[in-house]
Amino acid sequence: MQKSKVGIDFTKVQHARDVAGKIAAEVQQFVDNYTTVAVERTLCRLVGIDNVDDTDTPLPNVLVDDLKNKNVLEHGALFFLGNAIIETGQTPQQLAERVASESLDITSFPFHTREEVAKALQPYVDASIKQIVEKRQKREHYLETIGEGSRPYLYVIVATGNIYEDVVQAQAAARQGADIIAVIRTTGQSLLDYVPYGATTEGFGGTYATQENFRIMRNALDKVGEEVGRYIRLCNYCSGLCMPEIAAMGALEGLDVMLNDALYGILFRDINMQRTMVDQFMSRTINGFAGVIINTGEDNYLTTADAVEEAHTVLASDIINEQLALLAGLPKEQMGLGHAFEMDPELENGFLFELAQAQMTREIFPKAPLKYMPPTKFMTGNIFRGHLQDALFNMIGIWTSQGLQLLGMPTEAIHTPFMSDRYLSIENAKYIFNNMKNIGDEVEFKEDGIIQTRAKEVLDKTIALLEELQEEGLFTAIEKGIFGNVKRAKTGGKGLAGVSMKGEHYYNPFISIMNPQHETRNTK
Repeated sequence: MQKSKVGIDFTKVQHARDVAGKIAAEVQQFVDNYTTVAVERTLCRLVGIDNVDDTDTPLPNVLVDDLKNKNVLEHGALFFLGNAIIETGQTPQQLAERVASESLDITSFPFHTREEVAKALQPYVDASIKQIVEKRQKREHYLETIGEGSRPYLYVIVATGNIYEDVVQAQAAARQGADIIAVIRTTGQSLLDYVPYGATTEGFGGTYATQENFRIMRNALDKVGEEVGRYIRLCNYCSGLCMPEIAAMGALEGLDVMLNDALYGILFRDINMQRTMVDQFMSRTINGFAGVIINTGEDNYLTTADAVEEAHTVLASDIINEQLALLAGLPKEQMGLGHAFEMDPELENGFLFELAQAQMTREIFPKAPLKYMPPTKFMTGNIFRGHLQDALFNMIGIWTSQGLQLLGMPTEAIHTPFMSDRYLSIENAKYIFNNMKNIGDEVEFKEDGIIQTRAKEVLDKTIALLEELQEEGLFTAIEKGIFGNVKRAKTGGKGLAGVSMKGEHYYNPFISIMNPQHETRNTK
């Protein structure tokens, strides 16, 4: 039996998981009956539809919007594509181009059987599955041959707006010791209901997430990884209105880490909760199959709510995110569940409270490569104090064996970091990680002291919150503002118009290929 350093009762932890499992199962019942425009565009991409029309509208959008405008989206894009392949012998790409030029009504053909549609689509389905598997195998080959940095992985960001400049900065960071490079997305991309196309050089506060940009950065990191003798992981963001599409693009281009949270888009981008829940399931199914580590965004709660008072909402969300991810076939080893070092530095014994919560989170999710976020809310223009705050954060990261340590910058919240800031951050973490490498194995905590008392209190409040959520249902709880003090309406927010109930002809073979246990569960 696992022994807790912070004195938590693991029967209580199991009870919390059981309650969260019921909450997730109720959400999944809803998800299984619906599709969205983003899911359908994802399926178009997964059978080879790419590029844009003469107005720069992505062809997956052109095709799915055509079906939506004809009020037949409920049958799904693949059903109509399969029918059209049977009738015309053309590829999905050719069919999408004809829809874009208005020389084809893809809904005009007689309906064929599901078996005939499946057979027509099979070569295109097989081709994308093969590409995703090959990208995963390439990553695994690198890990077996050149290896990677030790955990916690040193995780830094690049965000120039220009993918080619990002490459220069990312390769420099890798040479300085970074293990994960996250390319921050341009401001507002999560609210675009399409994915921009091609290489981009103009972003705001970040760089557009496009498939070509993914390809450019992946190739650059492979080159520098071979140079430094260490595999460098690439991270991007499949949150927002295009969650599953960006997950598919990441899988096809060999990304390793993707931001993917069941609740973040609802709470912090005001995206409709029904839309988000359907989209997160498809996106996580793809991430699970591709071997991608997801990062959840619980740290964001503490930017709008108090880190001491609301710590239990972070843990509750982690446990719910875990249960929803399991339903999508994502293994625990790929769940970078999020938490953060966000207490007011003026708080007496704040370090002990942060240590209690980080150790508790590690014990509750022993297999997860936990994503630990640096101080942001209380960073100021005093870069020297900021560097000290980051040092305390790094001490807890190595002490409690976090998985992904997103390094804070001395100039956090002031501007996009200079390359020198990134160097200082990496140097800070490397020094502390080496100097304190085994402190977690050596130090035990006082029985019923400040640290143990804090951990037990947070767990107890988490269980009470999860029980309340189970009684009300997750959708109602979000409407009441239980997470991050942010209230959202079930029929409000962006993207609800893109949700459709599945019809009798609906077809999506990728779920059964990528997440076979889901199909087994549904046929019981």
